[in-house]
Amino acid sequence: MEKKEKPSLKVIPYAKARNTLSLREKVGQFFMPAAFINDTEEEISALENLVAEGAVGGICFFHSRASAATNFEGKKKVIYNAESYEVLKSLISRYQQAAKYPLLISIDAEWGLAMRIEETPQYPHAMTLGAAKDPSLVYEIARSIGRDCRTAGIHWNFAPVADINSNPENPVIGYRSFGSNKEEVRICATAFSKGLQDAGILSCAKHFPGHGDTATDSHLYLPVLKKSESDLLKEELIPFNALISQGVDAIMVGHIAVPALTGGQSISASVSGEIIGTLLKKTLKYEGVVVSDALNMHSVSKSYPEKGSLEWAAFNAGTDVLCFAENVRDGIEQISSHATESQVEESFKKVWELKEKGINSKMPAADRLSSPLKLNKKLAGKCLTLFRGSEKEIQKFRQHGYDTITLGMDKKSVFLEEIGIKPERSFVIDKGKSFRKIQEEIGSQKQLLIAVYPPKAKPQEAFGIDSLELEILIELLRNYDTVLYLFGNPYFLRLLPIEVTKAVVIAYQNLDGFESVAADHFLGNFTASGTLPVQL
Repeated sequence: MEKKEKPSLKVIPYAKARNTLSLREKVGQFFMPAAFINDTEEEISALENLVAEGAVGGICFFHSRASAATNFEGKKKVIYNAESYEVLKSLISRYQQAAKYPLLISIDAEWGLAMRIEETPQYPHAMTLGAAKDPSLVYEIARSIGRDCRTAGIHWNFAPVADINSNPENPVIGYRSFGSNKEEVRICATAFSKGLQDAGILSCAKHFPGHGDTATDSHLYLPVLKKSESDLLKEELIPFNALISQGVDAIMVGHIAVPALTGGQSISASVSGEIIGTLLKKTLKYEGVVVSDALNMHSVSKSYPEKGSLEWAAFNAGTDVLCFAENVRDGIEQISSHATESQVEESFKKVWELKEKGINSKMPAADRLSSPLKLNKKLAGKCLTLFRGSEKEIQKFRQHGYDTITLGMDKKSVFLEEIGIKPERSFVIDKGKSFRKIQEEIGSQKQLLIAVYPPKAKPQEAFGIDSLELEILIELLRNYDTVLYLFGNPYFLRLLPIEVTKAVVIAYQNLDGFESVAADHFLGNFTASGTLPVQL
């Protein structure tokens, strides 16, 4: 692939910047408001004016004001826009041209740009990566994601997730975590961070001090972690410690309370001097950039009604970059009037040097986005997990004949197509059909191969599966000899009586390539070697 340099954007050295920027401009460098790809011209102009004033140091891109980052209750409908990627590139160019000082551009691209932008390369979720037990493949995928970020004009990827998902009820981390084992998470997270950095992209470990063992969504409410410092050091902090040793570029502090560290009070880590200043900086000896989780999240924003007071509280606790700051001018005012000069200079030096590293990187950018199919297929083969039963039982099942059932798929199942099943022996669960009706369609067949495609990766509302359809699935499992292939979040299995199945195979996702690999496995062409990375 032909490579070419991006148009020249250059950050002056810190030694020069410290004497060039005014105090107010230095404080502005800590602010990273949200930019929305699908915004109105009026909203774009408002951010452009902030940028032109030199009031912000960077921007973080999101899809739209209806996406999960702002639409916490999911009441607004996300509008599909096939041109989002082109719009993103033109907005980055427009904002950079307006900027007094080059902007640090960031995004959440945990599984690629597709996390925020349609029609862009999508790589597997962290949990899928964790199942493959192959850090070199995690590194390759992260490097590919990093290259896509560079091609788009992005400098900083808010990844990897270093949370250990030890609570199956977790509504917000789950599939975004590499697993529930601290060592496996450590290995995958460090490989991912290195992959991004080797592509010339800044990395960021999140959500300190660990959002995995919680059952509350911090977009809405403040999760409370009932653990001591000693507990955290033995578990949650293992991946963060390893990432610090390896030289991760930044650490994102989550909106999570740890009362044992804050005198019994439920105070968010993101505004806690004890957690940022003492635990992160003194105990873990971290000297790099600290970035807040999005400051618009209700777990903290509702506690700070005065404009700018949240930004000041986060900064005063030890945060350097205020992500998704909603009150930029008020926040600059509060920090400028309350902070000491040395406080400002200490953060300014870290943030400016991070900008130098990210923006002045000599790494060439590819002229087009990556094609993920080859890496995704390789990963699909390595992560496929035989969770219940044996290869022998699947072989025996195959030889004795079976009908097929699909649930949750709104298009043709590639998996069933590649197995070569006759259409008249293939049935679909939908709420318009009763269990009895499906039984009549099946007739005398006793064996069912079931392929389930949960529409959502998050656990809310049974992963997007209708309750009546779920009941039918459970009845089929109880009344037939079944082999189940799951193309979705493995936590979905908690809703099923899997002990009555002959075999359960987890494919984790149905990205291009995953169904073909699963079909290959069912046909006996290879043995599943993946390991479920979480406890159900």
